[in-house]
Amino acid sequence: MDEAEPRLAGIAHEAGGGAVRLRPVAEPDLAMLRRFLTEPGLIGLDWAGFRDAGAPARRYAEDGYLGERDGRLVVQVEPEEAAAGLVSYQSGIYSGRAPYWEIGIALLPEWRGRGIGWRAQALLCDYLFAHTPAQRIQAGTHPENLAEQRSLEKAGFQLEGVIRACEFRAGAWRDGWLYSRLRDDPSPL
Repeated sequence: MDEAEPRLAGIAHEAGGGAVRLRPVAEPDLAMLRRFLTEPGLIGLDWAGFRDAGAPARRYAEDGYLGERDGRLVVQVEPEEAAAGLVSYQSGIYSGRAPYWEIGIALLPEWRGRGIGWRAQALLCDYLFAHTPAQRIQAGTHPENLAEQRSLEKAGFQLEGVIRACEFRAGAWRDGWLYSRLRDDPSPL
């Protein structure tokens, strides 16, 4: 990595001889972001059909994926310095005055099942709690995605319940599971 590239201080966690780190999106990462939009099945159950392959470059040019209301950070595994995927965050508000973040993650298949996902999600929560006043971070998943359920629980999230018919996937309306982590909940890191 070029020493001039900005690092996110405090956004790394050692994992089995290496570290999981979150960093801003860089131009070389756009190829990975395009893959998530154009390769069926790459993101598993969240595949929603082909999307605009030019969108990542436009968004990167706009704000480097570091927007006020939403953004993306790259999940990097060191010492390989390999981009394993990305985490996302999007703002929401309850009752007109209670801000929260909704987070997500997409890892490339070769990086799944190694304990990277839960660490990346926990790092993202710690980052958002440190730099924003939100009291709540939430994440949704599919009832059949047992790996993501375990990942969220390891990242300090608690299951809140079922959200009925919350997404249209594979030709039908499907239920989702909602998890949350509050500012006062202990960080697992």
